[in-house]
Amino acid sequence: MNRRERAIATAELQMGLADFWHDVDTNWGRRAGEYYAPEAVYASGKLLLEGREAIQNFYSWREARGARVAVHAFSNFRAEFDGQGGATAHWYMLLWGADGEAPLESSAPTRISRATETFRWDEAEGRWLCTRRELVNLFRGGEQLNFS
Repeated sequence: MNRRERAIATAELQMGLADFWHDVDTNWGRRAGEYYAPEAVYASGKLLLEGREAIQNFYSWREARGARVAVHAFSNFRAEFDGQGGATAHWYMLLWGADGEAPLESSAPTRISRATETFRWDEAEGRWLCTRRELVNLFRGGEQLNFS
């Protein structure tokens, strides 16, 4: 993969991630499952979701809880490619989130996490699908989303 091809593939991965978080923050993640491969795994702290359906069900559960304001931002995105249709991306997630209606009191991010994702190119869909996302919390504060 030459430099130009890597730049295009990296931009495609970043665009997919931006579209994913936009859906989560403005549409309750109703299309979140589309970002993942059917066999995908999502791991974050105590939360372990296996399969696209389980991941989508998490976002349905989140919506059913009621009003919540969330802003997921990401930075320092970097991708590496294996030359065989696979990629690994590293980035940082900054989350501001709290239950209730906007506007809410401003505060420091609720979480700052280091993310590692793996992807595979899906020829049939003509796009990258996430096969694993792992978030490692580096900083926590404020109102946490309770998974129990």
